[in-house]
Amino acid sequence: MYIPKQYRIKNEEAVQIMKSNPFALLITVNEHRPLATHIPLEIREDEGKIYATGHIAYGNMQKKTLDNNSDVLLIFQGQHAYISSSWYQCEEVPTWDYLAVHAYGSARLINEDELISSLDTMLNHYEGHRENGRTWETFDPELLKSEMKGIVGFEIEITSIQAAAKMSQNRNDTDYKAIITELEKSNEQGEIQVAQWMREQRKGLIE
Repeated sequence: MYIPKQYRIKNEEAVQIMKSNPFALLITVNEHRPLATHIPLEIREDEGKIYATGHIAYGNMQKKTLDNNSDVLLIFQGQHAYISSSWYQCEEVPTWDYLAVHAYGSARLINEDELISSLDTMLNHYEGHRENGRTWETFDPELLKSEMKGIVGFEIEITSIQAAAKMSQNRNDTDYKAIITELEKSNEQGEIQVAQWMREQRKGLIE
């Protein structure tokens, strides 16, 4: 991913973007043809390493590319928004602000016990806080056994991260403030989230 110097962000911040936006694009190659699956992932850090765990449908042919593959790419998309140049002091062209992370790694298929642990973790993450949440132990074991036959679990050890936060860092305070003000007028959640991110970067600019 091409990232101008002023838009590069550290791995620590990239990992937080990954955790906050876990619905990622899983990309591998099979005989020179790219394969991609949109998939939810669990991101964890363990002894200085970063792992992404998930599962795909058994019928998904991409499963064949996930066993001992050291060339896997995960793409995480954070908040983003169109930026109108009508908000600037001087004449400029419009642009698009965004957060994005490309995470490269090595994949392996996981065994049944590891898959159960992964599914249990994911259910606790998304259901544990809900009233009558459907965590692992609330399901009929026979139903779970049947459903697990239809999926394949995998784990990816992240070996390299490229992360970009193109969020109008190149604009002066006047333009930067105007962008935040205009975005906060929007009813679009993504635009409001971009404004919030920008506020955090220049605290005190807008009271």
